[in-house]
Amino acid sequence: MTALARISLRWRVAAAFGLGLLVLVSALAFATWKLTSGYMLSQRVEGATRQAEANVRLVNDAIRTDYGSLDDLLTGLSTGPDSTILLYQPRGWITSGRRIDPSALPPEFLQRAMQGRPARQRILAGGIPTLAVTLPIVTPRGCYIELFPLTELDRTFRFLSSLLIGGTLTCAALASAVGWWTSRRALRPLIALTEAASRVAGGDLSARLPAQSDPDLAPLATTFNTTAEALERRVRQDARFAGDVSHELRSPLTTMVNAAEVLERRGGDLPPVARQALDLLLAEVRRFHHMVLDLLEISRADQHGDRRSQELVDVPGLVRNVIAARHGTDLPVEVSEPMLLVSADRRRLDRVVANLLDNAERYAGGPVRLAVCCRDDRVRLEIDDAGPGVPEELRERIFERFARGGYAGRRGVETGSGLGLAIVAEHVQREGGTVWVEDRPGGGARFVVELPEARE
Repeated sequence: MTALARISLRWRVAAAFGLGLLVLVSALAFATWKLTSGYMLSQRVEGATRQAEANVRLVNDAIRTDYGSLDDLLTGLSTGPDSTILLYQPRGWITSGRRIDPSALPPEFLQRAMQGRPARQRILAGGIPTLAVTLPIVTPRGCYIELFPLTELDRTFRFLSSLLIGGTLTCAALASAVGWWTSRRALRPLIALTEAASRVAGGDLSARLPAQSDPDLAPLATTFNTTAEALERRVRQDARFAGDVSHELRSPLTTMVNAAEVLERRGGDLPPVARQALDLLLAEVRRFHHMVLDLLEISRADQHGDRRSQELVDVPGLVRNVIAARHGTDLPVEVSEPMLLVSADRRRLDRVVANLLDNAERYAGGPVRLAVCCRDDRVRLEIDDAGPGVPEELRERIFERFARGGYAGRRGVETGSGLGLAIVAEHVQREGGTVWVEDRPGGGARFVVELPEARE
């Protein structure tokens, strides 16, 4: 699975909104920056050029009229403390304003100036961004250079760029928030569908979607509700059929079991072949009787769904009562706290504990440890056995109906009906808990049941 696939659809929509607007606003901001900065710079360059041309005319007039010292004239032509005027004549350089060594100017620019060719160039003079303008003068081999500071313009550019970048990022963040909010509203029907489907998968066949006024969503809700109703009706019919069949079989099976027990008590009078046939018949009748009782339990749960009688149940006390009612099981219960309560149907929990103990006795040599504790606000029941353990590939399959693991295909009273652990899984799930099997330290299997803890 790629990293993009692990991101939820809601966040992908929000990211698409944000990235889309980020690209759009970035393009507009870049165009705004280019147009604005270009226009402001060109205006500054044109203004500086015009001023330099006016100053050169005054300098040329002064040179033609043999004006005394040019230092005073250049000082008067300086526009500010950061501006610089450089005048070159055969006698040497004359500087006015901020002192800048002519050698600090770019060589190409200085060469053009000395050749008497006009030029303009943005340079960094003394750590200050400036616009250098050079113009020829009437003196042979002379030149006029004026440096105009661009500090204010540079500050304006920085403010404009910060404003555009901040505005672009803000728009992207707002677009992501709008995308997240829009996707949340748009996906609300899908979330409702997911929740309803999860409830159906969890056994709540009464889950339905509310009626939708949107013409695009109404068919989806109608189809889901129709499918859920058909599924509920089919499950109820199948459960009712299984319950009716199981109920009808109870009476003849009871008669068969009683008759078989009478024959068993007179087994000593039967020949060996008849005795062997009787033992096989007794095993199959008892297994069939147990299967009918399990089918009745499952059909009762399927028909009544979650309609149950809830009460506060003390789990350690319930486990002790189940053990006390069984013959041949005398195992102490390890309890971490004197009172561990759950809100559940007591009859279901009785059946869960009894079926887990039956499973340990039938397949794993009996239980060797029973423990009830509390972990993270959940009551935990652990039943360890002395068997060979459950292979990794069978740890989920054994909780399915008619799954008997490695005993599939075998016959005998010890093999069971394949419904005991399925009843455990369904009862625990209906009580809001979980059940699984893991390895027991030292060998064997550990069946774990966790239920939400209830407070008095």
